[in-house]
Amino acid sequence: MARRERVMRMSVEQPLWRALAGYRVLTMLYAIGFFATAYAGFARPWIAVAYCAVLLVWTLATLPRVANAASCTKRFLAADLTVALTGILLTPLADAPERVMDGGPTLPSIWTAGSVLAFAVKGGWRWAAVASTLVAVANLVERGTPARDTVHNVILVWVASIAIGYVVEVARASERTLARALEIEAATRERERLARDIHDSVLQVLAMVQRRGAVIGGEAAELGRLAGEQEVALRTLVSGGLVPVSRVSEDAAEGAVVRAVEEPEGADPQGPVDLRALLAPYAGSLVNLAEPGAEVLLARDAARELAAAVGAALDNVRQHVGEQARAWILVEDEPDEVIVTVRDEGPGIPDGRLAEAEDEGRLGVALSIRGRLRDLGGTAELISVPGQGTEVELKAPKKTVGTTARGKAADHG
Repeated sequence: MARRERVMRMSVEQPLWRALAGYRVLTMLYAIGFFATAYAGFARPWIAVAYCAVLLVWTLATLPRVANAASCTKRFLAADLTVALTGILLTPLADAPERVMDGGPTLPSIWTAGSVLAFAVKGGWRWAAVASTLVAVANLVERGTPARDTVHNVILVWVASIAIGYVVEVARASERTLARALEIEAATRERERLARDIHDSVLQVLAMVQRRGAVIGGEAAELGRLAGEQEVALRTLVSGGLVPVSRVSEDAAEGAVVRAVEEPEGADPQGPVDLRALLAPYAGSLVNLAEPGAEVLLARDAARELAAAVGAALDNVRQHVGEQARAWILVEDEPDEVIVTVRDEGPGIPDGRLAEAEDEGRLGVALSIRGRLRDLGGTAELISVPGQGTEVELKAPKKTVGTTARGKAADHG
C-alpha cells in the first residue's frame, strides 16, 4: 500500500499572536475601567465615553485580525495605530489640564502598546521602531512638554517593541534552519535506506555479472565490464544523493514546513514478530542456524532490518570467502536485547580494508550492516583475525516490544 505525505508546520510565532490578542482585550478593559473610576475628574467626559465605546467595538471586532500574520495586513496595522494615536491626542480635550500636566494616563492608556507590538510581530524590529516613534511623538504632543514620566514611558515602549521585533526575526530564521536540518536528516536516512536495499539486490547482481563475465571471457567479459562500470556509477549515486530544498509557508506565522512520509492508516509496523521465522530461510547445507527454543520477539521493522543485516553479512561471506564457504548464525535472546552472531572460517579481513572499501564507495558493511543497526539503536561489531575468519556481532534493543505488547493487551482488555 502506498505511503502518504504528511506536512508538519513548526511555528514559534503563532503563540505570540494569541498572546497579543489576549493583551489587547485585557488592556482595553483596563483603559475603560480606569476611565470609569476617574469619570468625575474629566473636563469633558462625553469625549472619553465616545472614545471608550469606539475602543471596545474596535478591539472585539478586530480579534480575528490579530489571529495570524496573514490576517494582520498593513492596512489594518495603519488603522489600528490611528485609533491609538487618536486616543492619545484626544486626551487633552477630554481630561482636566492639571491632570494632563501631572502626567496622567492617556485615554487608550497601555492599550497603545498592543498596536506597536502588532507591528513588531508582523514586520520585525524595523516596523516596531517606526510605530513606537509615532507613538512617542503623539505622547510628546499630548503632554506639551517632555516630562520625565512621559520620556520614561516612551523609551520603555520603544525598546520593548524593537526587542520583541528582533526576537521574532531570530525565531523565524531559527525555524527555517531547523526545518532545513530536519529535511537533511530525513533525506540522509532515506538515502541510506535506499543504498542498503540497492546494495542487497542490484549491486550484488552487478558484481556477480562482472565476476562471471571475467571468468567466461569473450562477449561475456565485455558485458561484465559494462556491469562493473554501472556498479561504480550506482554506488556513487547512492552514496551521494540529493537533498530536497526546504519549503517555507507563504504565511510566515505558520512557520517553516517539513514534509515527511508516514505509513497508511491501519498498518502496524511495530507489531512484534518472531525473529527466528525471518532467519530460517538463511539456514541450509552451508549455513548452520542455532536459535532458542522459545520465540524471539522484536518489533516488526526492527526484526526485518536485523534479518536484512544478517543477510548482508552472509552475502559478504559468499563474496569474499567463496560460494561454498560455511557460516554459522547464533541467536541469543537477552532480557533487553537480541544478539545475532554471524561467523565464518575464511581468511579474515586485513587491517584497514573496511575503511578503504568505504572510501571506494563499497558500503556493504557501512550501510547494510552498521547503518541498519545504528537506525535501530543497536550496534554492529566486526571481529576479524587474518587466517582465522570473521565474526559479526549484531545487537538490537528490545525496547519497542514491551510497549507494543502492552498496548495490544490493553486493547483486548
